[in-house]
Amino acid sequence: MSILPFSKKSKKATQVSKMRGVLDGFSIEVMPRTAEKIDDFRALLPRGTRVYIAHIDGTPIEEMVATAKRLAADGFEVMPHFPARIIADEAEFRDWIDRYRSEAGVSQALVLGGSPTTPKGTFDSSIQLLETGAFQDAGFTRLHIAGHPEGNRDIDPKGGSANVDAALRWKQAFAAEAGVDMAIVTQFAFDGASVIDWAKGLRAGGITLPIHLGVAGPAKLQTLIKFAIACGVGPSLKVLQKRAGDVTRLLLPFEPDDLLADVAQATDGEGAPLFEQIHLFPLGGIRASADYAARILEDDAAARAGAGKGG
Repeated sequence: MSILPFSKKSKKATQVSKMRGVLDGFSIEVMPRTAEKIDDFRALLPRGTRVYIAHIDGTPIEEMVATAKRLAADGFEVMPHFPARIIADEAEFRDWIDRYRSEAGVSQALVLGGSPTTPKGTFDSSIQLLETGAFQDAGFTRLHIAGHPEGNRDIDPKGGSANVDAALRWKQAFAAEAGVDMAIVTQFAFDGASVIDWAKGLRAGGITLPIHLGVAGPAKLQTLIKFAIACGVGPSLKVLQKRAGDVTRLLLPFEPDDLLADVAQATDGEGAPLFEQIHLFPLGGIRASADYAARILEDDAAARAGAGKGG
């Protein structure tokens, strides 16, 4: 028998229901070296889940394509990264696209500038990749682009978001003209209020592309702080620091319950949801993130079944 008071159980059930609404249809990302450790993705993820494949500088394209081929064969939607600054030239860019298309049947991609500050070749921005027309030539129908709820000092060194927002408006116009489906997938964040304000600012500025909010899956607090500092999500560090100050929770994995519950009901000025989908960053491991999502979805289904019996 549960020892939780009814009011606390009701609050938790409401929170889980909200989280389920935004987690349903989540996407996740892997790297070839982490994918190798998973025997069967079909046992972890719902069929049809969109799986991004992060292309870290130095990863051979052969490993990227092999991972894409494996995931596609298992029934997943595959979205490889194309980081502009690690691509040598347009010939290599088109070769990568053609290999994904012909060997793995891929028709969607995440297009981004990438982590290196110094380009390895002729590209230094995602806009330059889009301008080649290579994706349309190969029949790609969906392209995602990066969003930065807490800013990007590489693009806006003085702070603010003027340059980032201008790039998003360009990409939105490009998608309309090229006839491709486009969405913004964001860097992970931890503070619900800040990402909601950011999304509302985009809408107020005329940027209407769907937003897929990046969320860090369950992980040790120390791991999240390390990634947060490395990826420049400074404003959200206060959430992690607050958690670090609670010694009763310090050793427990950090789970994004509060963030998901906050953003689940967020709407724009016309009542439309601000966030179309959740994208999980498995910073604590693919299995931990997949298990977390499955638990939330199953908990909600069980709660609804119980409510039906009680009625």
